[in-house]
Amino acid sequence: MAGRGPRRAVVGAGAWGTTLAVLLSRTGPVTLLARDEEQADRLRADGRNERRLPGVTLGPDVAITAHPGDLTAARDLVVLAVPSAVLRSRVRAIAASLPGDAVLLSVVKGLEGGTLLRMSQVIAAEVPANADRVAALSGPNLAPEIARGLPAAAVVAASDDAVSGRVAEMLGGRTFRLYRNRDLVGVELAGALKNIVAIVAGAVDELGAGDNAKAAITTRGLAEMTRLGVAMGADPLTFAGLAGIGDIMATCSSALSRNHRLGVELAAGRRWSDIEGALPGVAEGASTVRAAVSLAERHGVEMPIAREVHAVLYEGKDVRSSVADLLDRASRDELAGLA
Repeated sequence: MAGRGPRRAVVGAGAWGTTLAVLLSRTGPVTLLARDEEQADRLRADGRNERRLPGVTLGPDVAITAHPGDLTAARDLVVLAVPSAVLRSRVRAIAASLPGDAVLLSVVKGLEGGTLLRMSQVIAAEVPANADRVAALSGPNLAPEIARGLPAAAVVAASDDAVSGRVAEMLGGRTFRLYRNRDLVGVELAGALKNIVAIVAGAVDELGAGDNAKAAITTRGLAEMTRLGVAMGADPLTFAGLAGIGDIMATCSSALSRNHRLGVELAAGRRWSDIEGALPGVAEGASTVRAAVSLAERHGVEMPIAREVHAVLYEGKDVRSSVADLLDRASRDELAGLA
C-alpha cells in the first residue's frame, strides 16, 4: 500500500481520531493508523469503534492499519489525534513515513509535561521538514455528536493562511463548519486549558452548588486562561472565540466531556488514581494542569482555578474545600491581567 494509498490519514483511533476519519471518508478514502495490530484487527472485524465511538460505522473508505509505512501516500493531510502524553513518541515513530509536503494537523488539546510545549511545537520539533505546515484544530467538538452528523464548528489555527485554508477545505463541511485563525498560541492554549475549568465545573454540578456558581467558575476560568495566553503572546480575542468560550460552554456542561466527568467523580469522593482507568478515554485536564501551573509560575500569572485543581488531584485537598476557597476569594478588578 505504501505510496499508493489514500492521500489523507488520521493517526490515533480513539473517539476523536475515529470521528475525523469518518468525516474525511465522506469525501474520499482515508487511512486510519491504529495503536497496534490488535486494535486494527478489532476495528476491521467490527467495522466500527465500539469501545470509543459505539454505533458509528467506519465505512469502506476508511483503510485501517497499524503500519506507519502506510502513511507515505498521505501527501495532503495527516491528522494527529493521540493523547498529549504520547504525542512526541508517536510522532517520532512515524516521522520517517510522513510526506514532506503534508499538512500535519494537531487535534490534541493538551500541553507536554516537562517541556511545557504546545502540541504544534512538539510536532515541529520531531518533523522539522514539515514545521511550516503544522496546524491545530480546536473548538466545541464532542466526538459522538459530530460522528452522528450533528452540526458543529471549530477553528483551524496556522501561521500561514494557505495551510489553515487547506485543512478547512479538506475537513470542513455543512455540518462541521471550520473557521481560520492565525493565533496558533491562543487556539492551542485555549483548547488545553479549558479542560482544567471543566473539571471544576463537573465538581460544582455534583456538589449542587447551582448554576450561578457554575457560571462564575467558568467565567473566571476563562479569565485566567486569557491571562496566561496574553502573557505568552496570544491574542486575547481568541479566547472569546470557538477555542475559548465555545469549547468551555460544551466541555463544562456536557455529560460527554471526560474532564467534566472527572470533576463529578472527584466531588463524589473518589481519588484520581481510582478514576483514571475507569474513564472512557483520556481526561487531558489532569495532566495539563501540571503544565499550566508551571507556566503560570514562569510567566508570573495568577491561575487560582488551575492551582486548586492541582491541589485536589495531586496534593490530597478536599474538593469541597477547593470550591469553597475559590468562591471565597477576595474581590478584585475583573479585567486584571487581561490588557
